[in-house]
Amino acid sequence: MALADHAPEVYRAMIRLDAAAHKGLDPVLVELVKIRASQLNHCAFCLDMHTKDALAAGESVERIVQLSAWQESRHFYTEKELAALELTEAVTVLTDGFVPDEVYARAAEHFDEVELSHLIASIVVINSWNRIAVTCRSVPGHYTPGRYK
Repeated sequence: MALADHAPEVYRAMIRLDAAAHKGLDPVLVELVKIRASQLNHCAFCLDMHTKDALAAGESVERIVQLSAWQESRHFYTEKELAALELTEAVTVLTDGFVPDEVYARAAEHFDEVELSHLIASIVVINSWNRIAVTCRSVPGHYTPGRYK
């Protein structure tokens, strides 16, 4: 089902929310967050989209490939990126409990309050997109970078 066709006002609101959420954040960092959340949520459509967008933004294939095992491949990422990935996992997998204080504190060490607010919003938005794409049975493989910007 194409949500954009049947609920265009919701789709347009999500696009605006997505743009507002990552305002001021490093675009490559945002793509890493989107890829990691999409991996956790098993959203093939969003994985297709955001790996292509990350590559178009200059991200390396190696870092994208290692993202699913970032805890074992920490040397590929900056401390700031690691804090963002850890927060992404904690916010995405809330069934494991609340976001641990130490995870939030690590993120707060690397992001000022405005950046952290936008990072949290970006994580929430990609989780919403994942749920839309998975539920609507969005098919991966047809995305062209920059198509939904």
